[in-house]
Amino acid sequence: MSSMTSVQKQSIPVLLEGRDALVRSQTGSGKTLAYCIPVVQSLQALTSKIQRSDGPYALVLVPTRELALQSFDTVQKLLKPFTWIVPGVLMGGEKRKSEKARLRKGINILISTPGRLVDHIRSTKNIHFNRIQWLVVDEADRILDLGFEKDITVILNAVNAECQKRQNVLLSATLTEGVTRLADISLHNPVSISVLDKIWDQPNPKEDASTQLDSFAIPESLDQHVVLVPSKLRLVCLAAFILQKCKFEKDQKMIVFFSSCELVEFHYSIFVHTLSCRSGAPTSEQLPSASWPLKFLRLHGNMEQEERTSVFHEFSHSGTGVLLCTTLRSCKSSKEKSGYLKFSALEALHRREDHTFLKDVAARGLDLPHVTWIVQYSAPSSPAEYIHRIGRTARIGCHGSSLLILAPSEAEYVNSLASHKINVSEIKMEDILAVLTKDDCFKRRQRGAQKSHATGSQEIRERATVLQTVFEDYVHSSERTVSWAKKALQSFIRAYATYPRELKPIFHVRSLHLGHVAKSFGLRDAPRNLSVSTVKKKASLKRPDPRRKTRNKHHFVLAEVLHSEYSSGLEAGGTKGGKQGKQWGFQVAPSKPGPRRE
Repeated sequence: MSSMTSVQKQSIPVLLEGRDALVRSQTGSGKTLAYCIPVVQSLQALTSKIQRSDGPYALVLVPTRELALQSFDTVQKLLKPFTWIVPGVLMGGEKRKSEKARLRKGINILISTPGRLVDHIRSTKNIHFNRIQWLVVDEADRILDLGFEKDITVILNAVNAECQKRQNVLLSATLTEGVTRLADISLHNPVSISVLDKIWDQPNPKEDASTQLDSFAIPESLDQHVVLVPSKLRLVCLAAFILQKCKFEKDQKMIVFFSSCELVEFHYSIFVHTLSCRSGAPTSEQLPSASWPLKFLRLHGNMEQEERTSVFHEFSHSGTGVLLCTTLRSCKSSKEKSGYLKFSALEALHRREDHTFLKDVAARGLDLPHVTWIVQYSAPSSPAEYIHRIGRTARIGCHGSSLLILAPSEAEYVNSLASHKINVSEIKMEDILAVLTKDDCFKRRQRGAQKSHATGSQEIRERATVLQTVFEDYVHSSERTVSWAKKALQSFIRAYATYPRELKPIFHVRSLHLGHVAKSFGLRDAPRNLSVSTVKKKASLKRPDPRRKTRNKHHFVLAEVLHSEYSSGLEAGGTKGGKQGKQWGFQVAPSKPGPRRE
């Protein structure tokens, strides 16, 4: 490295002076090295040489396992000249016995997730903090969002009990009230370092605390886009965009965010079995070398730790590919208390009495090199989540782009982002679907020797219909895949019902058209008796009494309450229901009001 980023220029001298610091900078700006370099510099310069058996001199807390591995890798590289300083990592999913053995031998720079460290504080006698000189909390806002506030308190109390004098550093891409509260109790006369403006070296001195809470740091080299897509065309549009960027353009690397594990597994399966294995002949308009093989990977919290680590490293070292990852909701449970976090969207949604927290496995702090596109198939529940997701691209000066996919009824979300100084430009759905004309495998087959004379938008519609048929044929190829698609649909609806109150006018389950949403899962018809329960119940074998008028507020049948999306065709001003469905070759009956069933 020949030059520093702005946050490194401002942070490293301050930290080398021994000052506490609250560092706020956009994601991907090089915050990890901003604290790792001073930590390693100060520890290697100690007059009494560090011994492994001394235990931790530096403690680094990070929110996720993947970020823990990434930070550990960075520290290892910095410590190559200083072999007597031993780094180590503690995280859920690894064997406690082997972690205890490493703690017994000694770890000088300890990187850990909060839950796992609390587990060892309570159960491992060999862990001690009497020599701690550094306490670093990376992605502080994310740690608090995940519900680790109590764990952070336990850790601070344990460290304070053995060591009062140390240097503390808090780093974050967003400044929330929780981060401010944590800074008040953990930092002593801190230096506030904020790198936000386009001219990174000069933070805005006029920005007050209230403004900081409502604005976010976005890399200047990041292009943000949005596309409005009717529900029944979402799957086709996503597939077309992946083909456009990763098959017909060179050196493209993409991350796609979904709202649950089931959605990731479903889309991974359907894309691998349909897009990856379809090698159509290029048209005369494209060069012979313009088609590139598609490579799909998946990452979510229900995967085993070994598999998650393997996928993380494979995607990191790959020059191309599509990573499908998830926003997962985790609930407080005995598993979390024991240091293990299992994430299940359905489980958490059925336990509203517990605090639920949103966790993007690949959305926080991870440095996945050369990612060119971030696609948000499921809209984030807050501007902060939006920022951290798109922050996986355009890192440290590199150029990147993001795409947010919304339904026409969700268009107001763009204004919600704009109120937080997040501005996106629109891409037309027709421009994305037009890529299907480059591949003759999506050409509509005519009977006999007839040739299709469709041109322009008509040809795009025909080819989109062909691709939709491909997806539907795969889904309906077996009972197992149909059941899988139905479970993914149910998971999507349940996740959709959990948007925060302030976003309910935009993302409300009643604004969806179940038949059209079902199309985006390759289902030809909307499933019957698809229920969204906030409390798990066993199905009753008794026939319901039709004269009973009381309604259970915690259980309702989606097919009866979901209303039609106001726009459901290619044109933004298209008509509802059957007319547009017929135009696209998808037979979707318009929703009609009818008697409500219990």
